[in-house]
Amino acid sequence: MSSPLLQVEDLRVTFDIPRPGALPWQAPQQLRAVNGVSFALEAGQTLGIVGESGCGKSTLARALIRMLPARGRVLWQGETDLLDLSARRMLAYRSEIQMIFQDPLAALNPRLTVGEIIAEPLRTHRPELGAKARREKVRAMMERVGLLANQVNRYPHEFSGGQCQRIGIARALIVEPKLLICDEPVSALDVSIQAQVINLLDELRRELGLTIIFIAHDLSVVKHISDQVMVLYLGRVMEQAPAPVLFADPQHPYTQALLSAVPIPDPAAERAKVVIPLEGDLPSPMNPPSGCVFRSRCPRAAPRCAAEVPEPGAGAHRVACHFPGPVSRAEIA
Repeated sequence: MSSPLLQVEDLRVTFDIPRPGALPWQAPQQLRAVNGVSFALEAGQTLGIVGESGCGKSTLARALIRMLPARGRVLWQGETDLLDLSARRMLAYRSEIQMIFQDPLAALNPRLTVGEIIAEPLRTHRPELGAKARREKVRAMMERVGLLANQVNRYPHEFSGGQCQRIGIARALIVEPKLLICDEPVSALDVSIQAQVINLLDELRRELGLTIIFIAHDLSVVKHISDQVMVLYLGRVMEQAPAPVLFADPQHPYTQALLSAVPIPDPAAERAKVVIPLEGDLPSPMNPPSGCVFRSRCPRAAPRCAAEVPEPGAGAHRVACHFPGPVSRAEIA
C-alpha cells in the first residue's frame, strides 16, 4: 500500500506574546494557534478545512509550507519530514507545493506585468528554460485558467478580483505542483465568481491530478469540491470525515452549528432543521477554555468537558467530543 502524499502528525504552532507591562526577563504568554493537528491526504484528493476566523486555518496552511515555525511532523510522500529540512534543501520541494492566497490583488506584485508574475516561479525552479519557452508556457497557462493570452503585458490593477485570482492560480500551477494549498481563495469574491473559481479548481484537479487543501469559512463552499472535510476550532480538530459522511451525519455540535447556519433552498427543509446558535464570541486563544475548547459555547457541555480534553481518535470519521451525536431541539431550548 502506497504512503499518503502528505501526512501531518501532531502539528503545533505557538507564538510568544509579551505580557502587558512585563519586564524583559519575564516569560511571555504562549498563544497556541495550531494545537496537535494530525491528518493524512492521499494523492488526487481534496481536503476541505473549515472553521470560524481565528481557528488556525491559515496558520496551519503556512506551517505546512514552512512560512511559520512549527513542531511535529509533516511527511511528504511518506519519506521526507519537511520540518526537518534546511532552507536550502526545502527549496527543492517548493515547486511541488504551491499556495494561493486569500486577497488576490495583494498577492500580486503591482510593479510586474501579468506575464512576469506568472513566469517568476519558472526562473527559480526551471532555470534551464529559455525566454521563448517561458513565454509559451505562460500564454498556455493563462488560457487554461480562463485569461486571454494577449493580456500578458497588463498589470494587476487592470484586472477584476476574479481575474487576479486566476492569475494567482496560473502562477501556482506553472511549475506543475503536486499539492495546491488554497487559503480562502474565494472569500473576497462575489458569489457568482466564487462558483467559477471553485469549478475551475475542480477541473484542474481532475485534469492535472492535483491534490488540494481548500480552506474556507463556509461548509457550503467546500461541499462540492472536497473528498474529506476537517473542522477546526481554536487550533484543534473537532471533526474529520469523508465529505458525504460529514454532511449527512455530523457528530460534533460545532460541525452541526456550522451546518445549521447554511440556508437550505427548500422552505420545508429550512423550517424543519434544528438551528444550533453559536452564542458569544470565539474565546481568546491566549486563554482558551480548559478541557474541550468548544465547551463554553456547546449546548451539551458537562463537567467532564471542563476536566478532560477529547481526542479525535482514529478511523475514517474522527470526532473530538465526549458526547457526540445529533443535538436535539430540547438541548438548545
